[in-house]
Amino acid sequence: MPFKLNQDRRRHISRQKHRVTNSASYDAALRQRGSLTVWFTDEAVEGWRAAPRTTPGGQPCYSPLAILTALTLKAVFRLALRQTEGLIGSIIGLLGLELRVPDHSTLSRRAKTLEVPRSQPRRDGGPMHLLVDSTGLRLCGAGEWLLEKHGTKTRRSWRKLHIGLDAETGQIVAASLTTKEVDDGAEVGPLLDQITGAVASFTGDGGYDQDRVYASVAERHPEAAVVIPPRTTAVPSDTAATAPTQRDRHLQHIAEHGRAAWQKASGYTTRARAEAAIGRFKQVIGDGLRSRTDERRATEVHIAVHALNRMSEFGRPNYVRTD
Repeated sequence: MPFKLNQDRRRHISRQKHRVTNSASYDAALRQRGSLTVWFTDEAVEGWRAAPRTTPGGQPCYSPLAILTALTLKAVFRLALRQTEGLIGSIIGLLGLELRVPDHSTLSRRAKTLEVPRSQPRRDGGPMHLLVDSTGLRLCGAGEWLLEKHGTKTRRSWRKLHIGLDAETGQIVAASLTTKEVDDGAEVGPLLDQITGAVASFTGDGGYDQDRVYASVAERHPEAAVVIPPRTTAVPSDTAATAPTQRDRHLQHIAEHGRAAWQKASGYTTRARAEAAIGRFKQVIGDGLRSRTDERRATEVHIAVHALNRMSEFGRPNYVRTD
């Protein structure tokens, strides 16, 4: 990460140690993530068949909820489409249900237009502290197979995942998938458009230190605080003496008290939760995309985010620092 504090001597900084205080409930939540009854619910069984269609055209056999259930199982257990078809068929057979099993072609076709439920607004109605970050997801395909078999050196294809995280609840409230050429600052507007509630603060790393980022946040949430570390070569604006901007105030605080003090005072240290969310995404879901088209890849990402949010609802660890 560029412009990281003490990057030339961070290897000498000891890592913090923490202890989980709710081990019993967190262990139960971890076990619950692998339970089939959690993902294949009674609601999905009751709404498996599609509602009768009143417009001209063919009658669909499976409801969007059925397709969402199948694709969620695919994401959680890291299955291919054919293995997902086999898993759904075995579950229906073990339950003794008279339901049709969607084949892998149907799952692939319906994934292109499937609408995935988004994260709901906070129950308390308060403004959220939004943390943003991005990462790369590789594309699985023939190139990966050739690399594994022959050891050929090829330029791997990948896409960029942008997320927005609620710092308090740990829910991923916004996500988008773009090509690798898209800059992080250019995707701030689309992420903010996915949020229905108020935003109290917007926090990102040094890659978001751009005028258009401040403008996008001010346009949608004028009262929100923008917490972004200025670059080491940053200079105050022309109006810093008469009408200082948020960035000017950050620069002034850093000049007077240092960058480490600014991080603590501004709350920038909470941005580590966004990095933890990305690490959790790659550990639970994986670091690759199996779909072959951009529309299906976007659906794949949104389903993965939906599954991770449900896992967070089961239970989260509470940490206490021990050193």
